Amino acid sequence: MNKGVRVGDINELAGIKVMIIDDSNTIRRSAEIFLGQSGCEIILASDGIDAMSKIIDGNPDIIFVDIVMPRLDGYQICMLIKKNNQFQSVPVIMLSSKSGLFDRARGRIAGSNDYLIKPFTKDDLLSMVRKYTTLFCSAS
Repeated sequence: MNKGVRVGDINELAGIKVMIIDDSNTIRRSAEIFLGQSGCEIILASDGIDAMSKIIDGNPDIIFVDIVMPRLDGYQICMLIKKNNQFQSVPVIMLSSKSGLFDRARGRIAGSNDYLIKPFTKDDLLSMVRKYTTLFCSAS
């Protein structure tokens, strides 16, 4: 159980595999630093094509995916993940600098679990990981 664990404790999320799919090196690097400080295992991908093989090899517990990317956009990636029996239960969080209702609705239609506005803070990112990996943590 995570009782007594404070926000920001080192290794509070140890063992949780988090995948970040974003074409922005800055976003990937920020997420890597924030998640690494909390003990997460991090899988990075710069586009949807790169991500698909890494999802299969890495078997992430939660996936953050940028909406606007070359080759496959975030909506397409989310739909592919959610149509795959092995990965359909993995939470997918859409990343976007757009906060409009249309973008959020389109993400839900694609199968996303939630939406995180960029730029995000360390607390925003870690809160989202905690929210969707609670069952994973308590089952360990």
